[in-house]
Amino acid sequence: MRNIQNSFACVVAILSLLTACAVRADAQFNPLAGQWGKVEPTDMRVMTWNVEDAICSTNIKDEAINNWTACAVIIASMQPDILVLQEAGDNVGNGTGFAVDTAPALAAAIDMLFNGGTDIFRGGAPVGAFVQKYAPGYTLGHVFVSAETDGFNRNVIISRWPFTDINGDGRATISDIPFLPQVSYAAGGDGGVRGFQFAEIDLPDSQYPGDFVMGNAHLKAFGDASSMAQRITAARNVAFYIDHIFNGAGSGAPDPLNVIPDNPPVTMILDMNTPVVIAGDWNEDEQTNGRKGPAEWLVQAQTAGGTDGTDRDRSDATFDDARNPFTNSRNTRGGSKLDYIAWQDSVATLRNAWIFNTASVNSQTAPAAMLAFPGFSGGLSGAASDHLPVIADFVVPVGAKCVGDINGSGAIDGGDLLVLLNDFGNGPNGNGSPIGNPAVDLNGDGVVNGTDLLILLNGFGPCP
Repeated sequence: MRNIQNSFACVVAILSLLTACAVRADAQFNPLAGQWGKVEPTDMRVMTWNVEDAICSTNIKDEAINNWTACAVIIASMQPDILVLQEAGDNVGNGTGFAVDTAPALAAAIDMLFNGGTDIFRGGAPVGAFVQKYAPGYTLGHVFVSAETDGFNRNVIISRWPFTDINGDGRATISDIPFLPQVSYAAGGDGGVRGFQFAEIDLPDSQYPGDFVMGNAHLKAFGDASSMAQRITAARNVAFYIDHIFNGAGSGAPDPLNVIPDNPPVTMILDMNTPVVIAGDWNEDEQTNGRKGPAEWLVQAQTAGGTDGTDRDRSDATFDDARNPFTNSRNTRGGSKLDYIAWQDSVATLRNAWIFNTASVNSQTAPAAMLAFPGFSGGLSGAASDHLPVIADFVVPVGAKCVGDINGSGAIDGGDLLVLLNDFGNGPNGNGSPIGNPAVDLNGDGVVNGTDLLILLNGFGPCP
């Protein structure tokens, strides 16, 4: 009887411990209690923000209630895994310089924003405000500044994890989609005035079976007919590109119509564990525009509820309905929602989405990083930008990557073998050509050869 009682007591203790752990995990995100962390550490936090020229090389980087400091404090408060920015690099718009930053100059300014140091653009003055000052130990180390500019500003993707080629075209990033012909619902052209940039992000194989693709755009502004048409044109082209390049339009192979002028060409669609998430300032409120706007085109493609959507399974993807957790406002600029995050919901599941406004918090509800700013102020959002950031946490597939499951089907089978054999001998130690898909080089030695074939054959069958 004592053993039974002891066993029962152990079970109760374990259940209590698990319950306590669950409560603590859920409590990591409770803005009303000042808790802004992720529910699970493996969740993917994405933040999009139009920073209205605040992040540029010539900006004064002293700590004060100014736009530079406000950006640093707010980024430190939300701590995204992937941050996408619009309207970065405009020194003229910021009133501190005379030209748009080059891509390297803007990347250097972003490094200062996160890590501090001396300001090489302002005579070596110390950087007084930076993200790590308010959130020690937090930084994002991988920066992709778009080569596309409208003459004023640039788009930027900043990631916790490195960029790497995951679809076999030899590139990890593109500043804009290729110029498309008019085909199907694609209007013809590219991703718009400032481009629609994409970055392929290499998630740790020990934690995630897939990777992550992030897209970012600042679509044409203004409400005149020409600007509205440009937004729709860009959205139609990008929707077609996502469906046909990343998803293979249901065919299992990229660009099945052979109409996308990728150079070099993509050789493989994304695996089933790799979501595409897109975000940015799309400059149109889908609730008040009275038409099918850019956000709806980007997730639905031509037919709402049809089988041509931009989700991996060709259903409609989803865009956010993020709200300020204190006011329930959905507005990101003035009285409108112009900033969006959209995702492939058959691969990634939304955990939480919100809009952050420092004017809505107080000393009991503010994030810790905001409290670490000596000039704690609800006016930081207004100082930073005329837009508010949108943030979303996503549940993505987790678990160690199954080495040899090249196409991410959940098993090592003939499909993976065919992909490997198609690339056999490729690599700098083989015939000198680039590897068609880096996932095919299973042992990472730079060449697809018999060793990789042996690894694949030894693991043949369902993934553990």
